[in-house]
Amino acid sequence: MVDLDYLAFLENILTDNRKEKFLKVLENRTNHFTIAVEDIFQMHNASAVMRSCEVFGIQELNVIEERYGKSIDKEIAMGAQKWVDINTFDSVSNCIETLKNKGYQIIATTPHENDCLMEDFDISKPSALFFGTERDGLSEEILKQADGFLKIPMVGFTESLNISVSAAIIIQNLTERLRKSDVNWQLSDDEILEKRLAWAKSSIKDIKRIEARYYNN
Repeated sequence: MVDLDYLAFLENILTDNRKEKFLKVLENRTNHFTIAVEDIFQMHNASAVMRSCEVFGIQELNVIEERYGKSIDKEIAMGAQKWVDINTFDSVSNCIETLKNKGYQIIATTPHENDCLMEDFDISKPSALFFGTERDGLSEEILKQADGFLKIPMVGFTESLNISVSAAIIIQNLTERLRKSDVNWQLSDDEILEKRLAWAKSSIKDIKRIEARYYNN
């Protein structure tokens, strides 16, 4: 539960333009879709996926670091890590179980399955979209546990796209369709308050000193 007095205290430090920007961005944020990336060997690709999540309104990115254990490249992410929630997992099974418990269906993105083309994908169901490694695609564990498969229609000789490009295309397409739909896709009032608080804290320099001043008073 967000302390509304504390939130007001912090937001009084921010400029009006900053607060208005937060509210405008939050109007287009969603947890209806979430993104998961599995053992991305080239970490700048995971960082680029994070930027796509931020730009197109996906609030959460799930990173499975079972093999490589690298951290998000902040230079490539260009500040997106301040605005997107990053959940890290040390195993595929832990990630899938967590997302299923949150009510998401598991959707594997792959060019090798004919289950569903992007434009035919049912956007009404909360979905976790999984993207795999540049080398091998998604692991067999994810493919076996997937509730469905999603692919980008292609008409050239090349069979696949770089993960960051694939993620950007899919995220843009699905979120644009979502915003034009009747699906209840926006953040709840409580989620919006939580993000306002988190973003206010991330925007204020020396937040520890500011917090101490608030609680001492």
